[in-house]
Amino acid sequence: MNVPYDAILIVSFGGPEGMDEVMPFLRNVLRGKNVPESRLLEVAHHYELFGGISPINTQNRQLVAALKKELAEQGPPLPIYWGNRNWHPFLADTLQKMADDGIKHALAFVTSAYGSYSSCRQYREDIHRAQEAVGKEAPKIDKIRAFYNHPGFVEPNIENVRLALEQIPPERRATAQIAFTAHSIPIAMAENSKYVSQLQETSQLVASGAHHNHWRLVYQSRSGPPSQPWLEPDILVYLSELKERGVTDVVIAPIGFISDHMEVIYDLDTQAREHCQEIGLNMVRAATVGTHPKFIAMIRE
Repeated sequence: MNVPYDAILIVSFGGPEGMDEVMPFLRNVLRGKNVPESRLLEVAHHYELFGGISPINTQNRQLVAALKKELAEQGPPLPIYWGNRNWHPFLADTLQKMADDGIKHALAFVTSAYGSYSSCRQYREDIHRAQEAVGKEAPKIDKIRAFYNHPGFVEPNIENVRLALEQIPPERRATAQIAFTAHSIPIAMAENSKYVSQLQETSQLVASGAHHNHWRLVYQSRSGPPSQPWLEPDILVYLSELKERGVTDVVIAPIGFISDHMEVIYDLDTQAREHCQEIGLNMVRAATVGTHPKFIAMIRE
């Protein structure tokens, strides 16, 4: 039996849009986690470099706008709502608005392609808490499956990697390395999910589609204490290893992310690029899927 849905809910991470919002936002993100205060201040400085504004909210607004256009043209004509885990618009506020609008049953699209506690289950828990906060009028929410291996996610990444490779001189292109990056998580968390295997599958699909076999999955943006083992190798360590091996060119493809938010524009476009300039390694960063038409069509599908 087909279950009727009367809305789509975009669920994302959230981010500050001014310096006065940075520390409250970060404390929301890190509540209950064993993260040193020094790391919190370090990340706050990353936001300070960009005026305290995370691009993720603007990117989510663009995603919602693109999906609205897709639904208007292709159907079904469902309203779209957007709620965040860690900052405005908070999920509880969004679900209250949905309840006020008479929404009973919605499909949730989470802006994370992979399965792990922080990228899947925690979003489910946040939705459940928001429903409890709203009460008995809260809409039912069904989460759409993880989309890490869906052609609508893989094919735009293939296109982006190909475009990045084309920026490398033809005579050096065949020996260039692709570093697929994703957010590092604690190894204990990774062992209880399919996060790594899914990332490996996506990397293989994208590399094969781009017809380029020199690649490796690496990690970025770790935030835990040094005593806690997290997924490695770190992107900066790997870049140094490539230079020591005599590699001249690297394409960094952030397949762990769907848009160019803070972990991309700071950890890769700022930190990794500066490191590559220091060690003399040519770096090209592949774009994320963003609002690529195939990706938007995938969400509708």
